[in-house]
Amino acid sequence: MVVNGLFAQHKSLLQYVDPYVGTAPSTTLSAAKHGGGTELQANTIPEVCVPFGMTQWVPQTQRLETKCIPPYIYRDNKISGFRGTHWLSGSCVPDYGSFTVMPVTGKLRTATAETTATFLHSDELTRPDYYRVIFTENQLKTEITATARCAIIQFTAAADDSLYLLVSPNSDKGKAHVYVNRQKNEISGYNPAYRIYTGSGKPAGFSGYFVIRFEKQLSNGGTFAGAEHSKADSIADKKDIGAFTGFKVKKGEVIRIKIGTSFTGIAEARKNLDAEIAGWNFNQVRQQAALAWEKALHKIEITDPSEKNKHIFYSAMYHSMIMPRLYNDVDGTYPKFSHQYQNAQLSAGKNYYDDLSMWDIYRAELPLLEILQPKLVSNIIHSMILKGQQGGWMPIFPIWNSYTSAMIGDHVAPFVASAYLRGIADYDVREAYRLLRQNAFDAAPEADYEAGKGRRALDSYLKYGYIPLEDEVKDAPHRNEQVSRTLEYAYDDYALAKFAEALGDKADYDQLLSRSKNYKNVFDASTGLVRGKHADGTWITPFYPDKKTSYITEGTARQYTFYVPQDVAGLTQLMGGKDKLENALDSIFIKDEYWHGNEPGHQTPYMYNFTNHSWKTQQVVARVREEEYTDGPGGLSGNDDSGQMSAWYIFSSLGFYPVDPVSADYQLGTPLFKKAVINLDNGKKFIINVSKNTASSVYIRSVNLNGANYKLNSIAYKTIAKGGVMNVYLSDSHK
Repeated sequence: MVVNGLFAQHKSLLQYVDPYVGTAPSTTLSAAKHGGGTELQANTIPEVCVPFGMTQWVPQTQRLETKCIPPYIYRDNKISGFRGTHWLSGSCVPDYGSFTVMPVTGKLRTATAETTATFLHSDELTRPDYYRVIFTENQLKTEITATARCAIIQFTAAADDSLYLLVSPNSDKGKAHVYVNRQKNEISGYNPAYRIYTGSGKPAGFSGYFVIRFEKQLSNGGTFAGAEHSKADSIADKKDIGAFTGFKVKKGEVIRIKIGTSFTGIAEARKNLDAEIAGWNFNQVRQQAALAWEKALHKIEITDPSEKNKHIFYSAMYHSMIMPRLYNDVDGTYPKFSHQYQNAQLSAGKNYYDDLSMWDIYRAELPLLEILQPKLVSNIIHSMILKGQQGGWMPIFPIWNSYTSAMIGDHVAPFVASAYLRGIADYDVREAYRLLRQNAFDAAPEADYEAGKGRRALDSYLKYGYIPLEDEVKDAPHRNEQVSRTLEYAYDDYALAKFAEALGDKADYDQLLSRSKNYKNVFDASTGLVRGKHADGTWITPFYPDKKTSYITEGTARQYTFYVPQDVAGLTQLMGGKDKLENALDSIFIKDEYWHGNEPGHQTPYMYNFTNHSWKTQQVVARVREEEYTDGPGGLSGNDDSGQMSAWYIFSSLGFYPVDPVSADYQLGTPLFKKAVINLDNGKKFIINVSKNTASSVYIRSVNLNGANYKLNSIAYKTIAKGGVMNVYLSDSHK
């Protein structure tokens, strides 16, 4: 397929994207030691979509909407349909509001055990813009392509036969509805969404709606529940329900369907379909999807002799541009945040986004978008403000368009502060600050708190300057984790302090900056590590620095000790100087305690830049890149978490990383590619050229920025945003 227009004279970058990456258990080194269970999975899926779309489309090898089980797993060899999914890419949550279309040949069969088809990976082709598979038994070919809210699917018969299409809303609770409308030549329905984490199991206040339109006239059909089927036009609120229609087909005949989706209603799904796919030209829709991906991938153009490196990099780019999720219809209608089936209307030119895995993505995924997609960032922040206004509190981890109080911290603050300090401010800045300040200073009333609003354990944090072990943080999906919460709240307070400073609020700035030093209250000088602390000021005993424990989030005390991105100088002083910081960093790598598969340690390799031997950052970053990323299905070292794991690789292969995302500076590492061109939204280019003594050179010998020698270990956002050329010279030795 030829992509016309903007990229016709440029090499296609889609060829380097491998959607299989992350669909199998991790094969990386740190995952083998520190991963386990669901944390061993990247939980990405080979989804057909456009960047940041509403609905993605995936072959379904796992039925139902089950927590931590993605709809596609590479090891499987049976497909049970093609799903319109709202899977949170790379996550450990369930799908929601999804539905499935399954083609069945021969006689009509509707029982789940009878409607799977065997396939081989050699008979699949998966790309961001297109998926194709040929079933083994009947040789039926299925092809899928997509727009932001819609898809077109075509089925090609391998022989004269009967072809039935089964449409199943995937409600685990037996609450879905489905309708057959022969006059409109449609099957439509919806699958209600239910909350996860805080409020788990309660209605989320919206559904996943769909309208399926057929190119060929519906002449028969009906509905089913399990193995029982009838000619009834509708069915609801039963287990394993769906609708079906059938066609007599000739060998080589193509049956096409197109599907519209929405979170606000069936009529709106129909409007989205009419707007995005007017006709039946499959190749035209595919070409538009390919063009959208080429435009997004060309934000960074790399030159490198290694084809493998290109595959890893552009697969990471793909994974970094799936979430957050578009939630509004083409006319700007969207479901109100934390409401029950009430819709709202956006102002012109705005989009509304949700499914923000904030604990993960504020670290590198969102900072990457600040460089590549600043207009999108403004829209996301505008969406966050709407959520805060509609629900009364700024959410901390908004997914399913609901409060969740998931994970720990309050990381909308560093996200908004970071964007504002970079000049990204197309939203109500004062309202954003008001909502963030409320989270930081006000304890939520009991009913609000139980609904997932406000910071967890804020009273304890403000009273003690840390969260003591006696506060078990009961009303939270992640209970306890007191030390990690203290560290992350301290960082959030620093972020809000910088926001307050920029707005001229000195009183808030002074108070919040003081609170940002609270990390010191959980640092035990006798061990040189963070440690659980009681309300009376005594340390927990016994102390196991290298074992996972209840007061640390998904890790160990040694791993979490380095989470002080706002004040590395202060942490260095606590440890006894730069040499002691370096020794502490050495210990985590010597003991093989660095776990790349979880986010809190992602900044750790770059912290050698704050010691006397910054070359160790270059050494470790190069090693992590090599050991923790590859181009196969097991090529990610843990949950990709909405693109965070992938964003680390993108930054680190370019040669810099946001250790402190709020700061104006990125820490330099070691660039991987011969040349990288960042095509900025303002039309300028920031170019990184790399000269190596040998192919294995990773140590920086010298840096030249815009014709002048450059001696710093960091580079400023404003320097990148202005465009320019950075030449990096690498050698095999740090000496």
